[in-house]
Amino acid sequence: MRNPRLRLVIASIAALALVLSLAPASDAQSKGTVKIASQSPLSGGQAVLGEGIKLGTQLAVEKLKGNLEKMGYKVEFVPFDDQAKPDVGVANAKNIIADKDIMVVIGHLNSGVAIPSSEVYKETNLAMISPANTNPVVTDRNYGNVSRVCGRDDVQGVVGAEFAHGTLKVKSVYIVHDKTQYGQSIAEFFKADSEKKGVKVLGFEGTEEKSNFDPLLTPIKAKNPDLIYFGGIYDQGAPFFKQAREKGIKSKFMGPDGMDSSDLTKIAGKAVVGMNYTSAAGPASALPKAKAFVEDFKKKFGKNPEPYAAESYDATRIAIMALEDVAKSGKMSRESVSTAVRKVKLAGITGDIGFDSKGDRLKAQYFVLTVVSDNPEKWGDNKIVKQLTIAPPAAAK
Repeated sequence: MRNPRLRLVIASIAALALVLSLAPASDAQSKGTVKIASQSPLSGGQAVLGEGIKLGTQLAVEKLKGNLEKMGYKVEFVPFDDQAKPDVGVANAKNIIADKDIMVVIGHLNSGVAIPSSEVYKETNLAMISPANTNPVVTDRNYGNVSRVCGRDDVQGVVGAEFAHGTLKVKSVYIVHDKTQYGQSIAEFFKADSEKKGVKVLGFEGTEEKSNFDPLLTPIKAKNPDLIYFGGIYDQGAPFFKQAREKGIKSKFMGPDGMDSSDLTKIAGKAVVGMNYTSAAGPASALPKAKAFVEDFKKKFGKNPEPYAAESYDATRIAIMALEDVAKSGKMSRESVSTAVRKVKLAGITGDIGFDSKGDRLKAQYFVLTVVSDNPEKWGDNKIVKQLTIAPPAAAK
């Protein structure tokens, strides 16, 4: 090579390449990726609530990941569709624990999916923070990696029974449930406390029927209860209540938080206007600290947040606070994140959140609401007729 200038240019390029190759990688590259997963039904009849959980989690990750990124982590959100089916949730859970970058799971919607899936998460101490699972078994197993920001059915069932007896003044009730771990459990808690208060239980039936309820409604009509209580989810409860009115049944209607979805009125229409339901999640529009969340949610997704979207947002805030705490130690691991979750104290948009030794929220909120319109877009306007803040039962501590 005879051109000295060319040789100088080539030498300079080689020197620059050497410098770049020896330069330390950026903090983000050196510390890797941290993933936050969600699990909820994103398809099927319960997708409306499941999508709310996903979107509440997604919004929190996008808004709050900044500090972790400054610490050198790439933060990703990975949603999973459990289809409200236990076997699908468990299969997803196995894929989740196989991805070493996933440090937290926000989920599920259904307790019957959460409980077996969390058995898988426990294998690797992967933190699961539930925004919506109310069955007592979720936390009564005392797993260090499982926590929840919502209340419990053994409280919610009592809240419902007290309202039915004390406010609605019912003397008789017919109870139907969907045979799931969630639906049957909440129905049993409602039944036990109703009987304790002297309300006559005229029937207690489980059904997996989704379309033709006539064989069940005929004997209910004959017994003419003051109240019909349905323990289950809106996609089954809505057609049940609609057919009850079409059959001429005049009883009052009531259900638990499984009824808490705009799809209840989308399916059942006027049949459910005026009915009451309990919930461990108040309408986000009615929560004083959730105003900015509702505005951000509508701006990003073009719709109002469904119940448990706000709880998912708070659950994700807790997850990110725990991740930040662990990141400061420089030893990111699933076990350390699960431990850190339990220590978080959050003034959340759904109220103050801290956890007891089993992972229950120290004081959870419970609501009794009345459906005010058959317009699904006005679901957030449902009237709160009772709001309570209650600690977990003493036996759960």
